[in-house]
Amino acid sequence: MDQTVFVPKSIGAIEDPTKTLRDLISSPNLTHLMGAYDGLSALIATQAGFKAIWASGPSISKSLGYRDVGEASWIHLMEVLERMGDASGLPILADGDSGFGSMNSARLMAAKLLQHGASGVCIDDKGFQKMNSSVGRRHPLDDIEVFCGRLKAIKDTTGNDLVLVARSEALIAGYGLKAALLRADAYANAGADAILIHSREAKMEEVLTFAKEWKRLPIIIAPSNYYRTVISVHHEAGISNVIWVNHAMRAAVAGMRAACNWIIAEASAGPIGQEVATVDDHPAALW
Repeated sequence: MDQTVFVPKSIGAIEDPTKTLRDLISSPNLTHLMGAYDGLSALIATQAGFKAIWASGPSISKSLGYRDVGEASWIHLMEVLERMGDASGLPILADGDSGFGSMNSARLMAAKLLQHGASGVCIDDKGFQKMNSSVGRRHPLDDIEVFCGRLKAIKDTTGNDLVLVARSEALIAGYGLKAALLRADAYANAGADAILIHSREAKMEEVLTFAKEWKRLPIIIAPSNYYRTVISVHHEAGISNVIWVNHAMRAAVAGMRAACNWIIAEASAGPIGQEVATVDDHPAALW
């Protein structure tokens, strides 16, 4: 197997991460954000050439041994976020769940995110009690006015110092295009800088329909299910950013599971020893 040492790609110094993230989101050029969950995964994404990081809530939860049902608190997020920022130096868009509670909780979370190095936060409009978007079918959504209150609280607290992304679950929860557009309009009026629209479909037709109708703010997508769609389709639809939410975590899980299963079965590293990274091929001299 090819054991060529990985050579990191430099994207240059980032002087103002928040401005950089805002420019990436509003740019007509399609930008990709890689989901990361700790300092190492953020560093690897940086060295691969990504220009911004998505601090993935589900991946962070799983890396801490928690389920993605609100078991990890915003305090856990802050601890991980700071390490990711130190390791990568990139703008970080944090997954702020649904705001971690009340309007005041969202306000406090936003202030702490700024202190710990986030350039932006994305909160979603799922109702309490939160569960992963891919589990079940028709999830309850939060009341529009209540959710807009959270958005306004974050905007009042952070101003333009934190990019605010509103994520609507209207499509993935089965409420349809009309509800998605209604909610996006309300969220734009409440101060959101961009809309993340989510879908569980294997093809992105409903997202493309939304993009055709929605023109007020940049659109961000997370193609966990329709990942086979060619990137030119995203660009032609006017999609601003693509977030690869959990691919780094899923790749890590698959690799660790393969290594552990082989070694426990064979009492030897065998071919696994040739497939894993060598001690000379690592991102940060961690061993």
